[in-house]
Amino acid sequence: MRKNKNILKKGMILAAVSTMVVTMAPAIPAYAYGEADSKTGQAAFNAATTGSADYQSWLTGTWQGGTQDFANTNQIALTPGSTAKDLGFAWYSKTKGTPAVMVWKDGSKSSAKVVTGNAESISAENWQGKSYSAANKVNIADYFEENTQYHYQYTDNYTGDDSVWSAEYDYTTKATDKFSVILTGDPQVGASGSSSDKSANDASVARDAYNWNKTMQQALKTCPDASFLLSAGDQINQSGAAKDDDKKTRESEYAGYLYPSVFRSLPIAATIGNHDMAGSDYSAHFNNPNSEDKLGSTAAGSDFYFNYGDVLFISLNSNNRNQEEHRTFMNKAVASNPDAKWKVVIFHSDIYGSGQPHADTDAATNRIVFAPLMDEFNIDICLTGHDHTFSRSYQILDGNVVDYDISSGSVTNPDGTLYITTGSGSGSKYYNLLNYTPYYIAERTNACLPSFSTIDFSSGSLTIKTYD
Repeated sequence: MRKNKNILKKGMILAAVSTMVVTMAPAIPAYAYGEADSKTGQAAFNAATTGSADYQSWLTGTWQGGTQDFANTNQIALTPGSTAKDLGFAWYSKTKGTPAVMVWKDGSKSSAKVVTGNAESISAENWQGKSYSAANKVNIADYFEENTQYHYQYTDNYTGDDSVWSAEYDYTTKATDKFSVILTGDPQVGASGSSSDKSANDASVARDAYNWNKTMQQALKTCPDASFLLSAGDQINQSGAAKDDDKKTRESEYAGYLYPSVFRSLPIAATIGNHDMAGSDYSAHFNNPNSEDKLGSTAAGSDFYFNYGDVLFISLNSNNRNQEEHRTFMNKAVASNPDAKWKVVIFHSDIYGSGQPHADTDAATNRIVFAPLMDEFNIDICLTGHDHTFSRSYQILDGNVVDYDISSGSVTNPDGTLYITTGSGSGSKYYNLLNYTPYYIAERTNACLPSFSTIDFSSGSLTIKTYD
C-alpha cells in the first residue's frame, strides 16, 4: 500500500492520495484500512517469518553461523553531520585506543584523509558473551562534496602506518538542492517476543533483525538515492537499563538494529524513543550532531539538529517534556538556517496519531507540550512514531484542522503543520487503530505489515510516500 502526500509551498501544490501494492514477504494476510486485529496480524506475520525457508537459512548460516552477526554489537553507524559536507561515525571496540577514520575519493586512496576522534570508556556486554570497553566517535567536517563516491576504513587505535584498519566501505554523497530520505519508525528489535528471550539464541531478536533488514533492503530498492535514514525512535525493545540482564538484552538488540549492511553506507538520524531513553547505550552507538547543549535530555541523550541543503531537520527527545528546553533548542536550530525552505521536526511520541493505546492517552498530554512549538516555529511537517500504525493528519494549526478541499488533488500554500505517524519498521509489534477516527486524521491504516516512507525534497515541494 502506498500513501502519497505532496506539499508544494510558496504558490505550489499540496496533493493527493494514491495507492500501490509492494510485497515484502510471502503468505502474510493484508487487511483493509482499520480492519486488522493486531494480535492476529502479529501472529500471522511471526509464523510467516519463522516458516520461511529463507529465514531459516539466514538464521543458521548467517545470523548464528558464519560471521555470527548476532554477537556483533560493534557494527559501525554513520550519522549525518551538521551539514551535507560533514559526517559522523560511531562504533564499539573491545579495547580503548585512539579511534580514526580514513576516507578518500574513489580512485584516490593515495591521498586519503585520516581523522582521529575520541573513545569513551564503557562496560558493555551482550548475551553472546562479547564485551566492549570503548565507544568510539569520529567526526569528519567540511570534506564531502556533492554527488561523489567515497571509500572509508576505520581503526580502533590509530598508530600511524602500522594501524590495523577495517574492511573498506563505500559512501556516496547526493545532491542537496533536490534529494530523498527514508523514514522508518519503531523497528523495536526484540519486541516480537519468544521463549528464548535473554539468551544467546534469542529468537525475537533474530526474527526482528531479519525483517528489519528486509525492510531496509526494500527501502533502498525503492529509493536507491536516499541521502540518509530518519528514524522516529524505538530502535530497540528493552526499555529498562538498570539491571545487568537488561543492559545485555539492549546490546543484543542493538546488534539486530545495526545488522543491515546498508547502514555501512547510509547515515542514520535516530530519534530517541521511550524504549531507548533509559540507557546511555543510545548515545554510545550514535554520533548525533549539534547535541552539545544537552537540551531535552534523558539518560539516552538529547535533542539534535542538522541542515541538508535548504532543509532543516530537528530531532526532539519527546521523553523530556520540558517545553522551554525544546523551545531554546529550536530557536538555536532555526537560527542555523534562517532561510530554510523546509523545516522538518521528528520525535517519537505521536501527538496527532490514531493507534491504541497511545493516541488518546499520552499523545494528548504530549500534544500540550509539542504542538505549540510546531506552530510557533512554522514547522512544515512533523514526523512521529510510537503508534505502530500509519496515520496522516490534515494540516493542523493551533489544534484545528485547516480545511482544504483536496478533491481536485491539490491546494495552494497550505497553512499549519502536517503530521505523519509511522507504522512498524520491522513488524515486531503492531497496535490496533482507535475504534473511532479522530477529527484530525485524513488517512490511517493498520495493515499489520512492516512499513517505511520516502520523502522527496526540492525547493518548492516535498512528497511523502509510505509503503507496506
